[in-house]
Amino acid sequence: MDFTDLYIACTLLMLSFQSSILLSHSLTCNSSDLRALNGFSSCLDSEISGWNMSSSDCCSWSGVICDNTTTSSRRVVGLELGSRRLTGTICESITSLNQLRILNLSHNFLHGSLPTELFHLPNLEVLDLSSNYFRGHIPSSCDLPSIWYLNVSKNDFVGSVDATLCKASPGLQVLDLSQNQFTGSSIQNCSDLHHLYLDNNNLSGSFPDSLFKLQNLQVLHLQNNWFSGPLNDGVGNLSNLVELDISFNLFSGNIPDVFGRLGKLEQFSAGSNDFTGLLPTSLVNSASLFRLDLRNNTLNGSINLNCSAMIHLNFLNLGSNKFHGPIPSSFFSCQKLTTLNLARNNLNGVLPFSFKNLENLSFLSLSETGLSNISAALAILQHCNNLTTLILSMNFKNEQMPESVNLQFRNVKALIIPFCGLRGSIPVWLRGCNKLQLLDLSWNHLEGQIPFWTGKFKNLFYLDLSNNSLTGEIPESLTELYSLVDMDISFEALPQDIPLFQFRKDDSTLQYKRVWSLPPSLDLSINMLNGQIWPSFGNLKRLHTLNLGRNHLSGPIPGTLSGMSSLESLDLSRNKLSGEIPQSLVQLSFLSKFSVAYNQLYGEIPTGGQFMTFPTSSFEENNGLCGGDLASCRSMQTPVEPESDNTDEPPSEGKILAGLPFKIGGITSFILAIAVSYLTGWMVPLKRK
Repeated sequence: MDFTDLYIACTLLMLSFQSSILLSHSLTCNSSDLRALNGFSSCLDSEISGWNMSSSDCCSWSGVICDNTTTSSRRVVGLELGSRRLTGTICESITSLNQLRILNLSHNFLHGSLPTELFHLPNLEVLDLSSNYFRGHIPSSCDLPSIWYLNVSKNDFVGSVDATLCKASPGLQVLDLSQNQFTGSSIQNCSDLHHLYLDNNNLSGSFPDSLFKLQNLQVLHLQNNWFSGPLNDGVGNLSNLVELDISFNLFSGNIPDVFGRLGKLEQFSAGSNDFTGLLPTSLVNSASLFRLDLRNNTLNGSINLNCSAMIHLNFLNLGSNKFHGPIPSSFFSCQKLTTLNLARNNLNGVLPFSFKNLENLSFLSLSETGLSNISAALAILQHCNNLTTLILSMNFKNEQMPESVNLQFRNVKALIIPFCGLRGSIPVWLRGCNKLQLLDLSWNHLEGQIPFWTGKFKNLFYLDLSNNSLTGEIPESLTELYSLVDMDISFEALPQDIPLFQFRKDDSTLQYKRVWSLPPSLDLSINMLNGQIWPSFGNLKRLHTLNLGRNHLSGPIPGTLSGMSSLESLDLSRNKLSGEIPQSLVQLSFLSKFSVAYNQLYGEIPTGGQFMTFPTSSFEENNGLCGGDLASCRSMQTPVEPESDNTDEPPSEGKILAGLPFKIGGITSFILAIAVSYLTGWMVPLKRK
């Protein structure tokens, strides 16, 4: 074929292709489908953006997918209406779309029950109703022969998932029933099922034996239910599993030693159960595991991971168990570890020197592990160049805070060392932690002044130095923290359950669940700080919590504090503050906790705004304060009689005569009068002779 023939052939092909396109564009959607879509729209309380209800060509509507038929009309084969903010219910008319292959109504505000016929569409392949407010039961007579993806998660469905679901849908590969109110399920006969999500429901009983038959299962999530009893050895039959999550249940007994048969397993999460005993041999030698989470059980024995075999392990959480013995030095072989949590175990000793080789380590929590020698621990960990979060709380009892200027933690963003009773001062090596977002050195015995450079951290949004013995003035530089003045604060996504502690009144501890849920805070309470409260604190527009209570601060409360427009909690109690409470503080519209108790304040308590909600305890032990539920300001204004300039002027009518001579004279006169009356017989008649 020469060039001319090739050119003619290509031209004819293009003309043919253009003709088919023009033909498809000239066709309108099927009239039955048009009626079904109009009926679907009529049950909604909101309009669908991009739908022209006056047009007969529904194939041009936004989210409507039609086939490329060359017959008289085109059929609707897909509805992609996810995240459209739709409200209302689903009409039965939608089931007239009998050629529908894809129906996506996810992430809307739809409610009510579903039409039974929706689960009888013969060509439906994908059904996504997730993240709505649907309720009721999934019909027991489902017949979706073409379905391979079914997602009804994050709704309010109840009841049980019938075993016939998979029998009528043999090609089902992904089934997501998570975050509903299901109380039972019987998933079987789903030979092609790859992903099964049953998490966050009300399922109970033992591990479902029917799941052991799902040989092709790759992802199984059962977390946050009420399953109990032992974990059956049959789980080893699921040889294709890649993810298994059974955390937050009531499973008990030993973890079965079946991981040698799970050669593809990359993630195993069994935290927050009642598992006991030792770590299974096959588990600590698993070459496929990337993530292992066994936190919050009662597992014991030594931590005997074979890091030489676990070459892919990058996430390990063994926190809150009963492991004992020293921290293994073999961890240095886990070269890919990025997250390591060994907190709240019965470990002891010093940090192994080999930890300096964990070059990829980003998150490390060794809180409450009986560690000693903080100087050696920090000297080792400074070599972990990628370390961003370091938690060492409740260790190193009464040791000296290391002062070495050679310590360097240039990439650390969260440094948490409270509840250690550390002595010394705030160390100068902290000055080099330029990326700090969170610093907690509370509940120690640190002395001296707060260095001025603590206010120079560009990203610091949370500073807790409370419960120490710090003295001197508050550095004015703290009122210039850039992240609390102008910058939109964004927190790095850190692993969950970071054990940042805070004391309650009963001396028990409180644990934050997420670092990024922490409010931007400055807590300098329970120290011996003196001086004034800087008016420039009002610059901290992003600050949510300011606690300066239980110090020796004096002077007035600056009215400029009203500039802290995001403030939710302000505690200035138990200081030596004087003057009036500034009326401008009523402008703090987010303020929910406020206390100036036990100071030397006077005047009227401001009215309006959040001040109408604060209890009397917020103002108690300020003898000069009045208003609110305290003493009336009018009753405290006792009139004082002016003194007379003329000392010779006799007492005017109504004045009260007082003084010691007058009292003595009055008493003497009274006694003499009684005696005379007695002697003369006026009170008691004298006897006649």
